[in-house]
Amino acid sequence: MGIAEGLAIFAAGVAAGTMNAIVGSGSLITFPTLLAFGFAPVVANVSNNVGLVPGNASAAWGYRRELAGQRGRLLRLGIFSALGSLAGAAALLALPAGAFKLIVPVLILLSCALVILQPRLSARITARRQKQAAAGRPAPAPVAPQPAGAADAAGGADAAGAADAGAAPDAAAGAAAAPAAVTRGGPVLAGGLFGAGIYGGYFGAAQGVLVIGLLGTFLDEPMQRINGAKNVLVGIVNGVAAIVYIIFAHVSWIVVLLIAVGSTLGGLLGARVGRRLPPIALRIFIVIIGVVSAVRLIFF
Repeated sequence: MGIAEGLAIFAAGVAAGTMNAIVGSGSLITFPTLLAFGFAPVVANVSNNVGLVPGNASAAWGYRRELAGQRGRLLRLGIFSALGSLAGAAALLALPAGAFKLIVPVLILLSCALVILQPRLSARITARRQKQAAAGRPAPAPVAPQPAGAADAAGGADAAGAADAGAAPDAAAGAAAAPAAVTRGGPVLAGGLFGAGIYGGYFGAAQGVLVIGLLGTFLDEPMQRINGAKNVLVGIVNGVAAIVYIIFAHVSWIVVLLIAVGSTLGGLLGARVGRRLPPIALRIFIVIIGVVSAVRLIFF
């Protein structure tokens, strides 16, 4: 690998880290770059995945405040993400390289579509949360003035209320159980994360859009806490797949090093200045790169 090629891969890693910090889908920068320099598609995918893991870890660390209180939930959901990642990584290694070359253009185009739709998806999730919040805050009932005999009546009411007090804990427990069930997400969320894990273990570009869509739909949490949970689950998927790749696949370690260092720096850069950049321009750039790489895989 020449110096110019190494610098280009490093720069792609910086761009990918910055993209991941702002809108995600950084793999649509690094993966086509590796293809352009002649790396085999599977080697490029494997090395790119391993190289981006440090960026996943730093993103999760950056959201550590938003992750407070989510440990139990992430341990449960992380199991399904990890199992899906194992299945996806195993499929990548078991299927012939020609199958990957046929499947990946479809996945890249799907990723581009997700990048385009992500703002609309986020807007719908935000609107849904605002509607739920408004529905959960009924207007307080007006307090009527108390008549003269209300004190005696209140005593009777208190006695009647005391007789029913035993039922109150059960009712309160039932009311609390319903939100708890919603925040756990249930089997549908677990199955969705398993499927997203398969996608992430096999290829993975824009998997964060899939995960944040699932979490935003099934969990009653603020968007920042959902984004923090997404970073952890995507990190689990990429980390598990990276372990499988390191053990069983051919990894280009110089590529891993360049992308790891570049994406870590890019993540810091994106967290600091990335929000000043117009997101629509970044999305258009990602989609153009993705479409070009898909066309290259199909026809060249």
